[in-house]
Amino acid sequence: MPHPTTAAGGDPVHPEPVSLLREATLGDGRVCDVVIADGAVVEVLPAGTAVATDAAGVVDLAGYLLLPAAAEPHAHLDKALTWDAIDPPFGDLEQAIETFHAFQEHLSEDDIYLRARTAALKLLRTGTTAIRSHVNLLPGDRPYRGVDALVRLRDDLAGYLHLELVALPPVGMDDATIEGALDRGLDLAGGAPHLADDPDAEVRRLLAIAERRGIGADLHTDESLDGPVTMREFARVVRDWPEHLVRTAGHSVRLGTLPEDELAVVIAELVEARIGVVSLPITNLYLQGRQHPVSTPRGLTALRPLLDAGAVVGAGADNVRDPFNPLGRSDALETAALLVVAGHLDLETAWHLVSNGARDVMRMPRAGAVPGAAAEFVAVRGASLGEVIAEASAERIVIHAGRVVARTTVDHRIAEPPAALPSGLLIGKG
Repeated sequence: MPHPTTAAGGDPVHPEPVSLLREATLGDGRVCDVVIADGAVVEVLPAGTAVATDAAGVVDLAGYLLLPAAAEPHAHLDKALTWDAIDPPFGDLEQAIETFHAFQEHLSEDDIYLRARTAALKLLRTGTTAIRSHVNLLPGDRPYRGVDALVRLRDDLAGYLHLELVALPPVGMDDATIEGALDRGLDLAGGAPHLADDPDAEVRRLLAIAERRGIGADLHTDESLDGPVTMREFARVVRDWPEHLVRTAGHSVRLGTLPEDELAVVIAELVEARIGVVSLPITNLYLQGRQHPVSTPRGLTALRPLLDAGAVVGAGADNVRDPFNPLGRSDALETAALLVVAGHLDLETAWHLVSNGARDVMRMPRAGAVPGAAAEFVAVRGASLGEVIAEASAERIVIHAGRVVARTTVDHRIAEPPAALPSGLLIGKG
């Protein structure tokens, strides 16, 4: 297995099997020992009571908050980290699409692979152990450069993180080319039907490809403030799909601007069809609303109504430092902070959306300090969830499948200031 990262001295970093997480502070404030075996949580005991059977497998988490690992349900690893190379104008969705379309013509498979690898490892380092990435199918006679790059990346990073891939064809690409991408190893059908001249027809066409292949679908859905509402057609088509097939609606910005009575109808149909909805705050806050210089809408989906209705909801970062978003830290704590500030969610719900909520969307087992849960964790230096989301300490330990796959330590050195004195007193003055 290749080593995806190296230590500061250049030596490969090997995954470290974990049998016991000692003195971990959980999100509810309890301090516990977490016993792990075979990639799953076996027991959660009061701190100091678990017996270590293998000293090498003990990780001391005193001073850390232990959280379920993040999952990124909607990435674009093939686009990531291209902002500086492109130097694009600041703009809306249409401008970003045009800018990247021109740039991608010159990309080689290796170009895409190297940037995607860097982006994936940034996510892993900050605590994301599962990623679903959309992959552009490129125009011209070499449409599969991105596909082949990310399939190779998925193979190379197996054992370090879970990576699944979604076909993202341009509007109008023929079925045979799309199915060719699936033949090369992509996991899910996808697309952006809201950009088509007949959005509902494009929804049906893309979902028909998924049905022929017996696979799930993850569609970019209604990524506009006032455009079509294709989610009803999406829900109608997949309502009777087998339960195990993924069906995901990314962005779903339009839900956030619908009148309440119409919104309630659409959400009820989504819930009945078991469609998972993914909110992508940083990218949609950047792209949406530029035509509204005052009372600018936020461009987020209808988070609270979806959650209140029992919908499956996750959240992610989407684009990172490319024409669709010039910023982004590849850190789920950044997404959680935006869900609190712009989405008006509480801290616990915000972290749920970027961790187990995202895993629910991806149809993956839940993670966390619960017996039977997957041993997927991020431990962050801090005492509470509020502190961790606010400060986003880089000091973290990341666990995937019961093994430490990333560690980051921080060394703070501050020049010592004068000792604090009562107000009004000055050193050296009488």
